[in-house]
Amino acid sequence: MSSSARALRPQARVTTALEKVLDAEIDVEACPPWLLRPSRAECAAAWASLAAIFRALTGRELPEAAPPRERRRLDIIARYPDGSRQAIEIDERQHFTGARAATFPLYPTHAALGYNTHLWLRRSQELTGREPGGGFARPCPPLFPGPGGRHQQRAFRDALADLVPPQHGWLPTARIADFQLPATGRDHELHAVLRALLQHPGGPPIRFFR
Repeated sequence: MSSSARALRPQARVTTALEKVLDAEIDVEACPPWLLRPSRAECAAAWASLAAIFRALTGRELPEAAPPRERRRLDIIARYPDGSRQAIEIDERQHFTGARAATFPLYPTHAALGYNTHLWLRRSQELTGREPGGGFARPCPPLFPGPGGRHQQRAFRDALADLVPPQHGWLPTARIADFQLPATGRDHELHAVLRALLQHPGGPPIRFFR
């Protein structure tokens, strides 16, 4: 791997590699309309869990219609040859916080997920109290107006990206953490790591791996 390749952020590295690993069309920084500002109707059966998560993060009730300012993007949307779709998120350190740790115990027991939530919870617990400050922790009104609002917002949006897509017929959301990626090495090493991570239960069907 060249020095310029090593300098790429994890999202850029993974996006480039997935085009070699998966038989899929890759959309970057995109979002389906029902996840931009999901209402109670769009959250469907996930609503009760998401309302509980919001309450745990903020102490307030989740409004049934999201404010107009609430919008987001998914890192990657993979579109497979059979028409199925899957969100693939790349999580850097700012995604592993005390706020994120608070979300996992409130997930439905049988939630369809394409990654190891126990690993994500453990990493979030390890970094609780060591969250980045500054803009990473700024208030984010209207839903997250207090100190640490950005951490709460990010944790809640991650929960939305996990729990809402299967309500709309998508494959379970997959997540790849920055610490799971090889720090150095050739492209084939990164490709091998991604294949192994994505073959977690709930990942892409094996026929869609190159």
